[in-house]
Amino acid sequence: MLKDITIGQYFPGDSIIHKLDPRVKILIIALFITSLFFINSFYPYIFILLFISMVVKVASLPVKVILKGLKPLIFIILITFAINIFMTKGEVLFNIGPLTVTKEGLSTAVFMALRLIFLIVGTSLLTLTTSPIALTDGIEKLLSPFKKVGLPAHELAMMMTIALRFIPTLLEETDKIMKAQMARGADFESGNILNRAKNLVPLLVPLFINAFRRADELATAMEARCYRGGDHRTRLNDLKLDRKDIVIFTSMLVFFGLIISTRYM
Repeated sequence: MLKDITIGQYFPGDSIIHKLDPRVKILIIALFITSLFFINSFYPYIFILLFISMVVKVASLPVKVILKGLKPLIFIILITFAINIFMTKGEVLFNIGPLTVTKEGLSTAVFMALRLIFLIVGTSLLTLTTSPIALTDGIEKLLSPFKKVGLPAHELAMMMTIALRFIPTLLEETDKIMKAQMARGADFESGNILNRAKNLVPLLVPLFINAFRRADELATAMEARCYRGGDHRTRLNDLKLDRKDIVIFTSMLVFFGLIISTRYM
């Protein structure tokens, strides 16, 4: 299951999505997330699905990679679905023992499940099509106007990108430690939830030790390369918006604006 987490992974490519300015992609994802919380009917989700399908097709991303990112969160999605379907009051449809399923509960449960699925898939598309360096530069550029009020834009962008970059590394490290301990007789799969949680405690100690070791090695490597933060820092490729970026962002702004407007129609 650890290998199924795709957040933080980058899938190299030469598509127009990969070449898009990272600032534009970050803003489009922000519009995408905002629109999800404004949808209050089912038919706008059809356009959201078409949008995601178009991005996956143009970026030549394997559909298996996208679906694989949902597997670790299926349990959370099902729990959210169950809570909403049984806890929302309204017109009773039928009973399952002591539990009552209402029309409003079923509608809310489907809405929340779809919202979570599209939220996970949409945010995964950003990291799958944007390299960590481009993501850092994009976040820093977007936060740069706030430097006037003392916001450390470069430091924040660097921390966010390093955190995303090391998610796959830590997951790989966790998988190796689990396999090593299972070879020594450790059991992570049998028993109830409490027993499984207790069995994970010996896993956390070597994982934290390795994480701190990697952090120290990264700090040493950055110091050896005379890294001094964002002041007077030069870049190999400066971000520049071209006509393609402006056209795509304008189109997406109109598209998500129409999606948001469906709430008030």
